[in-house]
Amino acid sequence: MLRISRTLVDEMVAHARADHPDEACGVIAGAEGSDTPTRFVAMINAERSPTFYRFDSGEQLQVWREMDRRDEEPVVIYHSHTATEAYPSRTDISFASEPHAHYVLISTRDPHVDEIRSYRIVDGEVTEEPVEIVDRDPVSPG
Repeated sequence: MLRISRTLVDEMVAHARADHPDEACGVIAGAEGSDTPTRFVAMINAERSPTFYRFDSGEQLQVWREMDRRDEEPVVIYHSHTATEAYPSRTDISFASEPHAHYVLISTRDPHVDEIRSYRIVDGEVTEEPVEIVDRDPVSPG
């Protein structure tokens, strides 16, 4: 299950809506070994496409280095789908390289509905998981 604050969900949705009709993408980092997403990082879709996303390699290197410096890891990797449901495409599945991450998809096909779903993607196998949205930011232990 993904447990995530309303604030972080709102940031993902706002980013997805702002980049529409292109897909938006980014990560939410959290402390290493924790399953708690805490730090929102909107990223650039290097493809600038309504049907595909790819992190800019230079930006991704900077973001991952910053996570390393902060003893963080990518807890959530998110992107939007602009005209289809929030379900991973074959391309999304083939590019999923963080086995411990929650892959969150936001569909912006309906401007009045926030469709948010989360998946675990490991070795090409997709498993949908429940999303619990909490009113305040979760506090990392320790």
